[in-house]
Formats: sequence, structure tokens, C-alpha cells
Amino acid sequence: MSTIQKINRRDFVKIFGLTSTGIILGCSISSDNKNFLPIADGNTFSPNLFIEIHKDGKIILISSRSEMGQGIKTSLTSAIADELEADWSYISVKQAIGHEKYGNQNTDGSRSVRTILEPMRKMGAAAKMMLISTAAKKWNISERDCKAENHYVINTKTNEKIFYGDLVELASKVEIPADETIKLKKVADFKYIGKTLKSIDLTDFTHGTAKYGMDIRIPNMKFAAIARCPVTFGTVKSVESSNAEKILGVEKVIQLDRIVPPVGQFFGALGGVAVIANNTWSAFQGKLSLNIEWNYGENQTFDTEKFKEVLTKRVHEKGKLVPGSIGNVSKAFDDASKVIEATYHVPFLVHTPMEVPNATAWFQEDKVEVWAPLQDPQTARAEIAHFFEIPIEKITVNVTFLGGGFGRKSKSDFVVEAVALSKKINAPVQVVWTREDDVKHSFYHATSVQYLKGSIDKNGLVSGWLQRVAMPSIVSSFKPMSDYASGFELGQGFTNNPYLIENFRLENVKAEAKLRIGWMRSVVHIHSGFANNSFVDELAFAAQKDPVQFHLDLIGDDRIIGGKSNHPYDSKRMKNVLNDTAKNAKWGRKLPENHGIGIAIHYSFYSYVATAVEVSLINNKVKVEHIWTTIDCGLVLNKDNVINQLEGAAIFGMSLALFGKITTKEGAVEQNNFFDYPMTRMKHAPKITVHIIDNMSKPPTGVGEPGVPLIAPAICNAIFNATGIRIRQIPLIDQGFDFE
Repeated sequence: MSTIQKINRRDFVKIFGLTSTGIILGCSISSDNKNFLPIADGNTFSPNLFIEIHKDGKIILISSRSEMGQGIKTSLTSAIADELEADWSYISVKQAIGHEKYGNQNTDGSRSVRTILEPMRKMGAAAKMMLISTAAKKWNISERDCKAENHYVINTKTNEKIFYGDLVELASKVEIPADETIKLKKVADFKYIGKTLKSIDLTDFTHGTAKYGMDIRIPNMKFAAIARCPVTFGTVKSVESSNAEKILGVEKVIQLDRIVPPVGQFFGALGGVAVIANNTWSAFQGKLSLNIEWNYGENQTFDTEKFKEVLTKRVHEKGKLVPGSIGNVSKAFDDASKVIEATYHVPFLVHTPMEVPNATAWFQEDKVEVWAPLQDPQTARAEIAHFFEIPIEKITVNVTFLGGGFGRKSKSDFVVEAVALSKKINAPVQVVWTREDDVKHSFYHATSVQYLKGSIDKNGLVSGWLQRVAMPSIVSSFKPMSDYASGFELGQGFTNNPYLIENFRLENVKAEAKLRIGWMRSVVHIHSGFANNSFVDELAFAAQKDPVQFHLDLIGDDRIIGGKSNHPYDSKRMKNVLNDTAKNAKWGRKLPENHGIGIAIHYSFYSYVATAVEVSLINNKVKVEHIWTTIDCGLVLNKDNVINQLEGAAIFGMSLALFGKITTKEGAVEQNNFFDYPMTRMKHAPKITVHIIDNMSKPPTGVGEPGVPLIAPAICNAIFNATGIRIRQIPLIDQGFDFE
């Protein structure tokens, strides 16, 4: 649902510090996501999307979502421009500060477009109707004799036209059309939506004027680097800082206590020893010169290899029954022609966005201002208010461009650090993490071990499916002792896999958290996509069936689940992407010697995706030759942006499949930088073919994350196809493979 209203100039100035003599519209949106903040009560209009049209024809949009390469600003622009019949060149987008007026600003979950598209279109259409109404009155003709086109209202009888800017002052006095009278364009009439569009920020990017977190400079600001305990939640026992204080540029060394969040909310900060300097390099060198003795605490015995062994043992024992289980798997196994068992492992992973965490803060008596690359500025603002006892209305959080996020920058621990230090030194300060800090002190994507057991009946069909999962929960970062995966985590490909199986049992197994756990691009779908697709490939081989046909049989007849929701699951759409990918990859063709091909499907963030991967292998050297991906994501705003997201997802997924692994010894993370936590490089990059199913009549669904979970299983299935070697754990580099 959306509500459109005019905003008076006084309120607009109050909210944004901007003045206007034109039309100002605001829109309040609600969401199908229960985590959205309250937007408005019955007597208060609390808009979270804004559009302003000026006398010179310029249109300013206020974007509530962070821009981190996913193209949300361009998407907003296309939605408004299309319905408003605007000239693209007149539109600009301003980034919103963190504020509860915008509803939930957390830019994650691949949900931005699906929650704001319709209200943005309605605002554009409403503004167009107001401009047409004003022009019709000016010409003393019926509105039916007017049309809007390319920033003008045109008299269809005389071809006379009036520029939008010449109408806005009078149009601002026109009543906003009732919601039921606002007519949106038909798909066939779209001018911008669904087309390939250049980024609205392209000039800033190519001219080097785009502002990222580390570009922020304030007069008299200081720079800080923080040494943190190698073991999660360890504390400082003693520190010798004399060598650090001798370094040119270093001004002081400060001990920073751990900031412990209240149970159930916030992220807090780890604490440590901060070196304050007049430049970043001196701060870094000072940090390296510190001599710190640590209290390592209870996590100092945590060893990921031993933890893997513990979880592997546990998943081979009965766990907690998960709701949604049906039938009798024991009987299915007893009656089966074949029974297959397999255990799959995904290690701890870390985000490593190219721009490391950083934040600039200025604590001034009774107010705080922050500049940072944040996915969730509202949580940062709320944390500052809570931890530093500052009224929230006295806190300003400015959001810069993000040089990658992947979920890491929705956690605001680095902001809390900057505010704490600014308060201590009574000056603005910029905290910059090193890559080593980023790798060793993150909120990690959880490890998982999954045990699967499946049966094939006499007809070669799957008759039973048992699946157990053990993984540390994200909830543990908010509620200690949360030792089982939560319901929302299990709902990411575990309880809602796309297969129709008569006997189906799911179990949840205990897994304690000894590291900070957080969400990463695709979240638990990474685990589910890998285990489910790998196991289906094993079942297909056992049944002596083609994997594509086997997937189709498992998906079953056309059916819609959750038909009353905004995004019901449609099995036909899943089969369509699978068939399309198989067609594009020329599935079934004779492959060159030493080549193999694998397939995977997955449903996530309401989108349907299928991926095929062709690999070649010579002497255990793997080359990913080609990736084909098809997505059905409903209405597409910008085709090029969807392609970009899926190409990026393919490379991101390759990094996880080939190289990604975080390990600990005696509680400390062993990896440091890209030399021992490698990423997919240009030499590894395959040809990538992306196809988008034309389904513009359906609501838009997620794009940024759904392409990731399929890459690892498709690669592993391709390796099996080429060699007969089953891969049940990633990364591949640990399985004796090399890459080119």
C-alpha cells in the first residue's frame, strides 16, 4: 500500500534543509517485510519517499536506500521518469540521511525495488496528472485533450505545449488525485522501465567526484586505527605504547572498552587500543608498534576444524524436528530401491568489500554527526543514541556511497567506534579498518554441516528426503546462547526448497557461536543451495537420469503456493528458468574432452534462478569456461542492471566456491588479506551469459543476491560430470584443485 500527499515547504525545509517553489510530493510505503519500522499513525502522514519538481524543470528525488553498486538510484529515476513522462536529463537523486521518517532504510534482502517501485510510479503519475490538470485550465480545455511528453504538456488539438517548469507553481496548488484515480502505464507503453539505462551517477563515478566514506574530510579531523583482540570478545590486559607514540604524526593512544549491546538488539563494538594520528598512515604504523597483552577469554579454545568434526557428528544423530515435515521417511527408506546419504560442508566466510569499514564522527557536546558507508543508517543512529545517551533527534547520520557492502555494512560497529573516540578526544575522527582488520574481526557468514538421506523408488523417483542442518545462528549476535538456526534462517532454502516430495523430514541441530555471526550476500541460501543442488545431482546419478529432467520431475506439476501473498511460489516459473538455462547451455551436447557441465536451481528473495556451468580439467587444474544464468524476477526496471547483478553474483559465487574459507586456531582467525583469503581474479573469470525471462506483468523481485547460491553446486556438479569425483565441501582449493 502507498499513500501520496503534498509536503508543505516548511516541513520540506525542516526535513532536508532544501527550499522549493514547485511541487513537493511525499509517499508513505508499507512492506510485506515484518521488520519494517512503523511508518505512520492514523493522524500523521510520515512519508519515506520524496519527489520535488522545480520551476526550472529540475526534479529531485530523495533516495532512502543506500547505493552500493546495485543501481537503486537509477531504478528510482526510471520509475519516476516513466510515469511522469519526464526528460531523464532533468532528474537528480539526493541521498537521504538516516531517519525514521523513511521507514526501514536497511538496504539488504534484495528488497529495495520490490518495496518502492509501485509508490514511486504512483508519485510520478500523480505529478503528471497535476501538471496536465493545470495546463488544461490554462488553455480552458478538457484534460482529455492534453497529454504529457518529454517534460511538456501538449495540447493534442493545437500541438501547443507548455514546459513542466512553467506549470509547477500553479500545479502545486492542485489537489493530489485520489489513489484509485491514478492510472499507471501499461507495460507496452514503458519508455524507461525495462530498458537498458546508464547509471544516473555515471558522471560522479567517471569524474572521480563520487564521495565514499574515506573521502570525507572535516577541518581539524583526526585519524584512528584500532588494535583489537585476536580472539572474539577478548579484552586488553595491559598495553605498552611508547614506541607507537614516537612515530611522526601519532598524537595519542587510547584504550577503548568493549561496547556491549543489550540483549536482542544492536551490534556494539569489540573495543581494543586506538592510535590517534593526524594521518591514516601514521595511525596504522602506530597500531603495528603497540605491545599489547590480552585477556583472550572463553573463546580462545575455538578451533574451526574441531568444530566441523563436532557438527559432522551431530548431524548424524537425530535433531529437532522442523515444522513442515510430512509423511514417513523411515518407511520410504525401508521400501526404497536405493538409498543415498551425503554430508555437505560450507566453512565460515567473510564479506571483504573492496572498501573496508570506515566512519567519520564528530561528537559535539549535545549532538553527534556521522559520515559513513552504511547499509542501515537508522540502526547506527539508534545505537549512538543508546550507547552515548544522546537524544536521537540530535544525531545526524550521513550516508556516503558504498564501495561494496554484501551485508557487512549493515552492522554499525565501526560507527560506534568512531563516535566513542570522537567523544574521548573532543574532535572529529575517522576510523579506518585495514584489510586485516576486516578479515579478522568481522561478523562472519556462518559455517554449516548438512546431512542428507534420500531414497529412490522402483520408478526412479525420489520417495523420501531427510535433511539435517547444523549452523551457528545470526541470532547469536543479538541473543547469546542461541544455539540453533532460527526460523527465518531455515526459511532460506531449507524449509522451502522447490521440490515436491511425499515423505520429507527436516531436523535442526545444535551449533554454538564462538565468532560474531552476520548475514552476507544470499545469507543461508548459500548453504541450502549448495547442499540441495549437490544432493539432487547425486540422486539423479543414482537413478540413472538426466539431471535436468530429474530436477523437473522433483519440481512436479504446476502449482502455486501462498496464492494470497504478494509473491506466491509458482513452480511453473521455476521450471521455465531451468528449461531456459538448459536450452542456452545446449544441455545434452557432446562436450570436448576433459570438460563437464553441471546444473543448479534455486528460489530466493522471491526470484527464480537456474544456472549451468561448464568446466575443463587437466591434471586437477580447473577452469570455469562458461556460466549460463536465467532469472525470472518479474518486472525489470533496468535490464543492464539485472545483468550486472547476476554477472557480479557469478564472480562472487566463484570466490566462495573456489577459495572462500575462514579458519581459527586457539580462537584467532588465521587469514589476513587477499593473499590467504583469495578472490576470483580476472584470469579466473569465465564467459557469463545472462538471460532474463520476460515476465513484466509480475511484481518485481530480488536481483542482487539470488544468483549467488547456485554457483558452487553447479561447478561441483560439473566437476563430477567431467571426472566422476564428488565434491561435498568447499572451497575447491582445499580439495586438491588448482585454478586458471
